[in-house]
Amino acid sequence: MRSMKSTGRSGLARRRTLLGAALLGLACQAFAQSQPSDWPVRSIRMVVPFPAGGGYDFMARNIAQKLTESLSQPVVIDNRAGANGNIGSDLVAKAPADGYTLLLGGIGPQAFSVALYPKLPFDPLKDFAPISLVASQPNLLVAHPSLPVKNLAELIALAKAEPGKLAFGSTGNGGGQHFGLEQLKQVAGIDVIHVPYKGAAPLHTALLSGEVKVGFNIIQLPMPHVRRGELRALATASATRSSLAPDVPTMAEQGHPIDFDTWYAVYAPAATPPAVLALLNTHVNRALTDPALREKAGALGLEIRGTTPEQLSSHMRREIARWGALAKSANIRVD
Repeated sequence: MRSMKSTGRSGLARRRTLLGAALLGLACQAFAQSQPSDWPVRSIRMVVPFPAGGGYDFMARNIAQKLTESLSQPVVIDNRAGANGNIGSDLVAKAPADGYTLLLGGIGPQAFSVALYPKLPFDPLKDFAPISLVASQPNLLVAHPSLPVKNLAELIALAKAEPGKLAFGSTGNGGGQHFGLEQLKQVAGIDVIHVPYKGAAPLHTALLSGEVKVGFNIIQLPMPHVRRGELRALATASATRSSLAPDVPTMAEQGHPIDFDTWYAVYAPAATPPAVLALLNTHVNRALTDPALREKAGALGLEIRGTTPEQLSSHMRREIARWGALAKSANIRVD
């Protein structure tokens, strides 16, 4: 009896040992697969969901250049414009989660689109892995010199004196400048005409010619003309003054706390391995410390950021909530 019991216990022990070894082997294999020791082994695609030449494209190309150097693999830019950034964003949301497809997204497709499109083909919070908030860019409220206003208070007074008559330009329905205008209408209690243009450049041309007398635009376009007296800067729509326009007070300084910085961020598909995401965060934030990149960005009024994935995620949740509330209260729609 003792011999049989001993033999049984010995066999059970051996089976447990073999099972433990097998489980340990599987765990080690899974751990090894989660490590980015063999990543990257080929080129990486960074999708820009807007045309070449804008802020999204600028940040993507400069970050891609630095990543190419630090990762020793080409990082190739792929401009996939359309539907306010939704086409390119959806492409990345559905791409293989292997670290070889990234998105240079931002406030448009990752925040405004949630408020504007009831059937958005992706979920900004569920379908992307946040990597880092990389930059923000203030918007400037400018007026044509023929408009008899020199500051925000005078503009509001004029709008109230002539309700429903003052034409206010934006870069398009559902864009940041449209949201900024609707904020101003609400907090200042004014009634103005919204004139949407097809982008920042057409709006800028319209403001210079006096076709439209006032509007918000990304800061680098109007500032050279402000310095030459061809446009008048009324306020910076940001939490702080811009280094590109240090003498221009913010909206908050003039009694109306309106802040709608255009922001840019890097993402990967949601199921990208955590170890790869950690490496990407390190390399992206390292790229943002490059003096040449920061100098070029500063000349465009871009404020370089650099965050943890958790900070970017929290930022997105706040932005989605506040712009969603504004879109509902102001009935902002995409035509």
